[in-house]
Amino acid sequence: MRLIIVGPPGAGKGTQAELLSESLGIPHISTGDLFRANISQGTPIGLEAKKYLDAGDLVPPEITVNMVRERLVEPDAAKGFILDGFPRSVEQAQALSEILDETGLALDGVLSFVVDEDAVVERMMARGRADDTEDVIRNRMRVYAEETAPLLTHYADQITEIDGMGEVAQVHQSVLAKLGKA
Repeated sequence: MRLIIVGPPGAGKGTQAELLSESLGIPHISTGDLFRANISQGTPIGLEAKKYLDAGDLVPPEITVNMVRERLVEPDAAKGFILDGFPRSVEQAQALSEILDETGLALDGVLSFVVDEDAVVERMMARGRADDTEDVIRNRMRVYAEETAPLLTHYADQITEIDGMGEVAQVHQSVLAKLGKA
C-alpha cells in the first residue's frame, strides 16, 4: 500500500503514520527523518542539503525530491510506504507521480486528517514547548491551509478524510477500517 498522509500541525499524522507502518508492515517515510539520515550519514545529497541548511536557506525542492526518489527504491519500500511531509506542493506531487511512473507503481490513496482548530491549539499548547504559543500555532495552521489547499485539490479523487479528533487507538482503528484493513 502506498499512501500519503496530510493534515495540519498537531493532527497526529506522525503518530498515526508510525502505527500504520507497524500495522501494514511498510515504512513510514518522513522528510524530516530523511534529511537527518542523509546528513548524518554524509551522503552526497545530504551534504548538498546541509550546505543550504547551514546557510539558513530553504533546501531546494529538487533535493527533497531526489531524497524521496532514492528512499522509495530501497528494498523495504517495495511493498509500500507512508509518506509524511511530502509532497508539500502540486509540483512535488507531480514529481512523485513521475517517480512512481518510473518504477511502475501507483499511489493507493491520500489520508487527510481533519481536526478542530481550537482543539489542536489546546493540544499543542499543552505540550508546553516554548515555540507553541497560540499565535504561532494558529499561523502554522493558516500557512498549512494555504500551502496544502492546492494539493488537496490535486488529489481530490484519491483523498480519504480521517477524523483526527478521537483517542489515538480510536483514530488508528478508523484509518484501518477506511483502508479496508480493520
